[in-house]
Amino acid sequence: MAHAEQFEELRPLLFSIAYRILGSVSEAEDAVQETWLRYAGSGVRPDSPKAYLATVVTRVSIDVLRSARVRRETYVGPWLPEPLLTDEPSVDPYRDPERAADLADSASMAALLVLERLSPLERAVFVLREVFGFGFAEIAAVVDRSEAACRQLASRARRHMRSGRPRFEADRRKRLELADRFFDALSRGDLAGLQALLAADVATVNDGGGKGGGQGVTFGAVRVARILVATAPSLLAAGAQLERRDVNGNPGAVIRDAGGHVVAAWSLDILDGQVQMIRSVTNPDKLRHLGVPGDIRALVRERNRLRRSRRDSTRADGGGT
Repeated sequence: MAHAEQFEELRPLLFSIAYRILGSVSEAEDAVQETWLRYAGSGVRPDSPKAYLATVVTRVSIDVLRSARVRRETYVGPWLPEPLLTDEPSVDPYRDPERAADLADSASMAALLVLERLSPLERAVFVLREVFGFGFAEIAAVVDRSEAACRQLASRARRHMRSGRPRFEADRRKRLELADRFFDALSRGDLAGLQALLAADVATVNDGGGKGGGQGVTFGAVRVARILVATAPSLLAAGAQLERRDVNGNPGAVIRDAGGHVVAAWSLDILDGQVQMIRSVTNPDKLRHLGVPGDIRALVRERNRLRRSRRDSTRADGGGT
């Protein structure tokens, strides 16, 4: 029992390591489960369960990442990490308010996308060193490299991260307040109010994986605001539900259909009092851990049906006068 209890105590840390290496909730959960199977079947009673299990989950994750990268080369449309709800207590492996902001930023979609540029070894070393504070001697044992090699890997990874990682609004309260205003304006269909909250060069990117909704990137406050106002309020009128959540450390939302099935997850990058980036995931394969996936295309069809019905009703009323 102590064996299992030790593992369960460390499970949040193991998942956090695996998710940041893999960018996938489902693959991270599989890596943690594989780690447990190896631990339980090994008969090993390590002096440091944390170091031992971190080693196993990191090695498993590196192997998974190498094969996952081959699959991602043929992915349809933009690839985004699987959305992680970071307002759940179990996501913080340390349950430490002082570390919460750094941990959330390291799980942001923007940070994970920069991590995608690193080699699997660089990514693992960066996560262990910069996010979770492992010493180089520990990391060397984990990745089976010398301490000097790990220092070089960490240095290269830091340079990549500094050059590509975007900035976020440091004040969490300001981020939440602006997100409230954004979603309120969106729900009301307030074009001017929404446009005022968007940076001039705001971008939206959607990961549908060829299975859920469109995919691509849209730029510019005017165009983005118009598209959002033309789509979101009518989807809500068709029964969609917008559930405000923290997604990958940033203000966001989970969108459900009338039956409560998950059809999308949004994450907002906010800086200098404006929304800089809107990332949405509508690929149902990436939403299963959030609940039963819905069919966003069916929701759009229902929205279009209601639009036609209202239009026909208006025409009929006009024809009768």
